[in-house]
Amino acid sequence: MSPTGLQATLLGLLTGALLVGAGWEAQAQNAPQNTLQNTQAAPARPASPVNSVPGKAAGRLPVKPLTAQENAALQALFTKLRPATLRIEQCPVNACTEPGGVGTGFLISEGGLALTAYHVVFQAPALSARTSNGKRYPVTVVGYDDQYDLAVVQVGVPKGTPFLPLAKAAPKVGDAALAIGNGGGAYLRPKVGRFTGLQSEAGRADFPPGTLELSAPLVPGDSGGPIINRAGEVAGVVSYVSVRGEDENSLDIHAYAVPVTATDARVAELRRGVKRDAPVIGISLEGEWSLLANLPESAFVESKLGKTAGAFFTRVVPGSPAAKAGLQPLRVSEKGDLVSGDIVTAVNGRRIYNFSDFQYAVRRHAPGETVTLSVLRGGKSISVKLTLAARSTM
Repeated sequence: MSPTGLQATLLGLLTGALLVGAGWEAQAQNAPQNTLQNTQAAPARPASPVNSVPGKAAGRLPVKPLTAQENAALQALFTKLRPATLRIEQCPVNACTEPGGVGTGFLISEGGLALTAYHVVFQAPALSARTSNGKRYPVTVVGYDDQYDLAVVQVGVPKGTPFLPLAKAAPKVGDAALAIGNGGGAYLRPKVGRFTGLQSEAGRADFPPGTLELSAPLVPGDSGGPIINRAGEVAGVVSYVSVRGEDENSLDIHAYAVPVTATDARVAELRRGVKRDAPVIGISLEGEWSLLANLPESAFVESKLGKTAGAFFTRVVPGSPAAKAGLQPLRVSEKGDLVSGDIVTAVNGRRIYNFSDFQYAVRRHAPGETVTLSVLRGGKSISVKLTLAARSTM
């Protein structure tokens, strides 16, 4: 859908920040969209922002540079631990001439089990991994948790290949951290920084909650890589990055990782083969419309969308629960006037005010559950029932 007068008016009320999956390098698909169906990986600089996070960067304290001693210690750890890390590529093990994408992972057991970010392996038709010596091995998905962007995979490495221990305890703000990844065309290279937050939120339901925040300059290709503490233990798995700033010379880039420890029950479940999907209904905000996911109620009411704020969307996925239930996407005229489209105001009676609220409301449920939507259509209130699908099936 092309930009309109309505869209421009609404966008003018907001300030934004980029939130992108730090996953596939170079061959990545388009920028992630605010969607109840999909959390795509994205290039380092999408054509347009994908989420509005007003004020989140305000009040940040300057990050203290690493000392020479800390840098030396992290470099020594990199040299020691690099053989346990992986370059995960979207291609068959015996026919990988042009990989469809590149991510990162790391071994966590002598038997070849490895951790990575789920979006690195999500719906990949074929996967293989290369170790630091350049040798390639087959990869199969063992278990995953879509909500927390974690996956355990089996890699066909030979017995005796090194692996990384998980942290005995959570890190502290200010601790030095080492990341190993494949971002920016690199091959299992180090990036260093400090832990700057322990319970960070993306402000989007389709990104994992409660993440570790880091000052390390991570980019697409680094997703799934380990965040290593000074003891040489993995404290987190790289998931996404945020980019704030008006231009290339004033960018504020922060990385986020899903925390893991040696006693992590979620990791133990994934090792046993648990596969936990996120629920979706199959609607999305596309292109620059995704900036309006967190549209304030006041801005909605002041616009031409109507007097009752709610969630609108610009696409319904064919064959999805939303399509089967007859949900209607937003349609506007060339002048920016609202022509038609559903406005969802509640999920199972829980009031929602924008698309982001809608995402969070849906994510409180599980695939297979039936929910009732309160919908405004043509000025009239109707109820729509639909059954949530698993994202991996869409």
